[in-house]
Amino acid sequence: MAEIIDLQEQQQAPKFDPNKKYTWGTDAKFVLDGGDFGMLLNTLRAIVNTKEAQTILLAKQAGDILEDTLSAAVEAGVVVELPENKSSL
Repeated sequence: MAEIIDLQEQQQAPKFDPNKKYTWGTDAKFVLDGGDFGMLLNTLRAIVNTKEAQTILLAKQAGDILEDTLSAAVEAGVVVELPENKSSL
């Protein structure tokens, strides 16, 4: 009887499908072993240290500066919100 219950529990266990979207709580824990952690860390370091990545990171910083400048201009009243076009069809 216990074998039947164990078999039923195994059949009902969720299976990962890479084509589906998943979510988890902010307190969910994921554990990596040292080999996986090292591989991920070294891969990210190698990517970020490329000339192309450095250019993209600088572009992100430039975009942030422009966004902050625009925000300050809006708050100072120099830039005003463009009213939505209300077209009658």
